[in-house]
Amino acid sequence: MKALSSVFCLSLLLAGAAQAADSLNVRFIGSCHTPDAAYGVAVSGDYAFVADWNSGLRVISVADPAHPTEVGHLDTPDSAFRVGVSGNYAYVVGIRSGLHDISVADPAHPIEIGNYDTPGLADGVAVSGNYAYVVDADSGLWVISIADPAHPFEVGHWQGSGSMISSVAGAGHFVFVVDRLSGLHVISVAEPANPYEVGHNDSIGFGAVAVKGNYAYVGDNSSRLSVISLADSNHPVEVGWCDTHEPAGTIAIDLYMCVTGWPTGERLYVVSLSDPVHPDTVGRYDVSNWGARGLATSGDYVYVVGDSGFFVCQHYAAGVEEAPSAEVRATNHGPTVVRGVLFLEKASSRTPQAAIMMDATGRKVMSLGPGANDVSALTPGVYFVSEQTAGSVRKVIVAR
Repeated sequence: MKALSSVFCLSLLLAGAAQAADSLNVRFIGSCHTPDAAYGVAVSGDYAFVADWNSGLRVISVADPAHPTEVGHLDTPDSAFRVGVSGNYAYVVGIRSGLHDISVADPAHPIEIGNYDTPGLADGVAVSGNYAYVVDADSGLWVISIADPAHPFEVGHWQGSGSMISSVAGAGHFVFVVDRLSGLHVISVAEPANPYEVGHNDSIGFGAVAVKGNYAYVGDNSSRLSVISLADSNHPVEVGWCDTHEPAGTIAIDLYMCVTGWPTGERLYVVSLSDPVHPDTVGRYDVSNWGARGLATSGDYVYVVGDSGFFVCQHYAAGVEEAPSAEVRATNHGPTVVRGVLFLEKASSRTPQAAIMMDATGRKVMSLGPGANDVSALTPGVYFVSEQTAGSVRKVIVAR
């Protein structure tokens, strides 16, 4: 058994070395084997929750991203397809068994405490507040109360065209559903018992959807990522796009947006949203050997799941030198988070301090001086400060 484990680890290392040849600003960090092909993943705190098909829910510690370790698991009665997390609960959808409410208060011993079986083939889940929004590929959107996770129940239903619903995302009083045949549908859930469509864009369709701010990002079947303005929810319109080279099957947004293909991704793409209507690919990594099927992001880490298990990558901005080691250093103080004002210490010498702030693509956005610098006009996101006198570069997150 030990010899088999060594062979498996060696194969991962060799695969990582080969994939690194086709990478840009993304590096492989670590991996963890799962028993089956994984389709969905959600991350909360120090844990990743993986929907591992016939092997149910796997709970993986990512406290040390270089050495992710499974700490618990729970068999589900049906193939675990997608997963969402809120508080101490993971919400897994099984293809034929609907929504499973699972307590992960003790990550080593996840326990299913409730279930609601939707009538069709459950294809996705989004969790917001006291509700889980489950899409069935052929029976529409189901609004399920999870106020009492032990007793989930249906409070509303939107049928739609009942054709090929493939993805769902929630934001505020709206849920965004992508139908592979009819495009993006904007559903009001202000009254959960009466969800209804308020807007529709049929110029896109097929793939995943993610929402940030006033924009929805939809992977369409022409191998591009469409940016849809939601400023007027009644009239969602395409305002931008970028090439993803393959249909986007999964999308996740944190500091950056990350995209993989469908049905299994060939590459992971990292997209900067510093200008939301002009998304710019700033990183990529070859994931073809992994059979990538799902992903999640947290900060600058990307968690990818697929036929070969669970993988951790890290992305970094153009122009920032990659560390010589693929492992994460134990001491990592992380980026500087600022809200409105960035303070630079004065140089110790009489030489004037020269510093600039760059966006994720390495473009200069402003000059900086010693003391307080007003950065309130910048779009929230990741930037880099180059202190030319000291010859150093550091990451800065501008938050609202």
